[in-house]
Amino acid sequence: MSNAQQKTAAEMVTEAKGRVENLTPEQVAAELEGGATLVDIREDDERLQGGAIPDAVRAPRGVLEFWADPTSPYHREEFDPSRRTILYCASGGRSALAADTLQRMGYGSVAHLDGGIKAWKEGGNPVEEIRPG
Repeated sequence: MSNAQQKTAAEMVTEAKGRVENLTPEQVAAELEGGATLVDIREDDERLQGGAIPDAVRAPRGVLEFWADPTSPYHREEFDPSRRTILYCASGGRSALAADTLQRMGYGSVAHLDGGIKAWKEGGNPVEEIRPG
């Protein structure tokens, strides 16, 4: 790859945020009341340490595409390209990249929580403790 084509992770996140819908914690809370599917793409150890947004579907970033692809043998029914899907991570970088990927996979109404669970907590929103097991 030539140097002109190389990008940093930060540049990739910035570009992804320009292509996806970036939601505030308040917007996410309102969408959850309307039935949107919320997906936590953080790793299990992050969830154990920092808790999770109640009722979020767990889908670690490393398996997201396989679980979200209806043609994959690993597909999970919680993922539906026609359903409103909102992703979140710790601070919003990975979820922006993941939302961009789901859009390319045909998800027509996908967004991410800009600022991640950090912004969610700062807004005084509920977080549930995750227990090992």
